[in-house]
Amino acid sequence: MTMATASPSQTRQAAADKRLRQIITPEGIALPIRVAGRGSRLGALVLDFVLVITAMIAIYLLVIWLAAELMLASAFGVTTGASEAVNIFLILTFFLARYGYFLAFELGPRGATWGKRVLGIRVAARGGGRLTPEAVVARNLLRDIELFMPLIFLLVAPSGQAGSFGLAGLVWFLTFMAFPFFNKDALRAGDIIAGTWVVEAPRAKLADALSVNGSAANGKSDVTGARYDFGEAELSIYGEHELQVLERMLREDQPESLAAAHAAICRKIGWDPGAGDERAFLEAFYAQLRAKLEGDMRFGKRKADKFS
Repeated sequence: MTMATASPSQTRQAAADKRLRQIITPEGIALPIRVAGRGSRLGALVLDFVLVITAMIAIYLLVIWLAAELMLASAFGVTTGASEAVNIFLILTFFLARYGYFLAFELGPRGATWGKRVLGIRVAARGGGRLTPEAVVARNLLRDIELFMPLIFLLVAPSGQAGSFGLAGLVWFLTFMAFPFFNKDALRAGDIIAGTWVVEAPRAKLADALSVNGSAANGKSDVTGARYDFGEAELSIYGEHELQVLERMLREDQPESLAAAHAAICRKIGWDPGAGDERAFLEAFYAQLRAKLEGDMRFGKRKADKFS
């Protein structure tokens, strides 16, 4: 008897399914997400370091070129105010590259550094809410303990004690690097402290339009005859992310999910249309929200989500 073996595509799909999670948004809507793989996270970190180090080298070479005489004077022990200013500038540049790069990008609307964007992943709050500045600062400060401090420890170990110091630094480094392999969500220590995780983030674009019935086209329900017309203020609350979540719910057509989405939207926009006509309401809201977002995009305006 022969045993069937899984194809590479089936193996990749099974691995991806193991990374599926579900979070409950503040509106009470169950939202499926996929945790980023460990390889993607490592690749993004390597890309970020390459970018930061390359930028640092370029800046350093530029400073040397602009202040060659000052650097030469410093080499012979002649310290001037100008040479001290150059050294301070380099120290500040290193500090900003070390902390500012990660903080600036992850505090942005995409929640991702350049490396994460390339690999299609982003930082998100594990509770389903908005990613807060406190969480971003906490996870990035922990990177010092996880990565920078043990590496510096290895580099500056006293020559006479290089063996013991090197072993201690290596154990320190490997302990924190092993964190993502001992939990199913691939969380590093910074994620655990900050309450974050890194998830897959497909490139932002509106999906193909969902084919719905007449209620979406003209706002009128085929069930009750009620008409659903939403104003600018009501449609301006949500963005592309919420549109895609709503589209996925309409495609899946799960009554419980539709009822939860209906209730959440009604609370948000201040409507009380009653129960029994949830799908017609959501189809109308979907079509009109999509039309508004596409119209805004023609004028160069994009709204990624309700927070932007």
